[in-house]
Amino acid sequence: MTNHYMGKHAAVLGLGRSGEAAARLLLDGGADVTVLDSGDPAPRHEAAQRLFSRGARVVLGGDALRCAQNFDFAILSPGIDPAAPLARNSTDAGIPLLGEIELAYRRCRCPIVAITGTNGKTTTTGLVAAALGAAGLRAEACGNIGLPFSEVAARSASLDVAVVEISSFQLETTDSFRPRVAIWTNFSANHLDRYPDVASYRAAKLRIFKNQEADDFAVVNAREKLPRLEARRITFGTESGADFSLDRDGMIVHRGRPLLAMSETRLRGDHNAENIMAAFAAGFCLGADAVGMIPGVRDFVPPPHRCEFVREADGVTWINDSKSTNLDALSRALRGQTGGLILIAGGKNKGFDFAPLALLVKERVREAVLIGEMRSSIAKDWADAAPCRLADSLEQAVEEARAAARPGDTVLFSPGTSSFDMFRSYEERGDLFKKFTHQIKSTNHQ
Repeated sequence: MTNHYMGKHAAVLGLGRSGEAAARLLLDGGADVTVLDSGDPAPRHEAAQRLFSRGARVVLGGDALRCAQNFDFAILSPGIDPAAPLARNSTDAGIPLLGEIELAYRRCRCPIVAITGTNGKTTTTGLVAAALGAAGLRAEACGNIGLPFSEVAARSASLDVAVVEISSFQLETTDSFRPRVAIWTNFSANHLDRYPDVASYRAAKLRIFKNQEADDFAVVNAREKLPRLEARRITFGTESGADFSLDRDGMIVHRGRPLLAMSETRLRGDHNAENIMAAFAAGFCLGADAVGMIPGVRDFVPPPHRCEFVREADGVTWINDSKSTNLDALSRALRGQTGGLILIAGGKNKGFDFAPLALLVKERVREAVLIGEMRSSIAKDWADAAPCRLADSLEQAVEEARAAARPGDTVLFSPGTSSFDMFRSYEERGDLFKKFTHQIKSTNHQ
């Protein structure tokens, strides 16, 4: 790797995993690196020591907000809002602000498949990497999925493809980012606590296509009405007419050619059929062998917290869908269930109400148990849709759901909004749901 940043003074804002990876990438490129993080220094001590030993300067806590802004550019970690004081210090000083994704792209030495959308990003990212790997390509999943893109970019010369999950927040701070294949899974209202309106959120996501050219590919959901794109458009959807579709027998087909039956996979539901189609489409764009991709898709194990079966107790099935952080995800989860349904929903107020789902709730849900900041407002939105119980904790919600459920029912934990009013993450929320669910003592000793 050439010393592209030799002599440059760079700031890295945020010392999470992505910030540390970005700092290492800059150090490898010859930059003089200062890492600034205004959060609690204690959890960041080990990472700070690792970077200090590499020659970086690390400033933590309140001192990070008072650091002189004498940098050529600053790299913003994904978890930091550009409006936060740490970021504003740089922008107010006229320092160019780039995201970690943009930095990694500029150092990446292999083609990129980038995935965005409101729902299905993580599953699709994993599917793409699995399909390409089965077809013999050296592919690695990274980005918003957990492994920083900068970490993969550092070893990208040994890869055939980097498969990058990318959120709207990460796309905000891209500039020249140009994926060979850009996948748009779907779109619905979300993050209205961050964006002033849905149009702004959509505009951020559309940046994934901004720099693509005629020899690139845009893999898009056929239902989506997108603007004119420079890249070659490949469509997918559960209805006929798309390049990749689902026939009446549950077979995924490519322009009429059968590829794989959904029943042969570990995934269920139309939304997962679309995720699989997007993965196949990405492989076709890169010239991967169709037959070679099939084992990777067929054997793919879905990530946790996404309509995840937890257990069956006394004839009641318990499903963990903690990754449901918006109304579209909740809607998809509800449509994917059959039989009697007890729903546990609610969480942080993200700037939208739950009234649009009232009719679906009336059709599918026998009783709802509501938690979090929004529990009372959701109860009002669904007053005519289903009986609603309010719970002060997730543990209480599990108890209430158990009391309401009958043999043959499903208890679905699909919050429909984010977790940060009560939990550190949707993962923690889902893990606690599973813990409380496993604590249920079955009368049948299952």
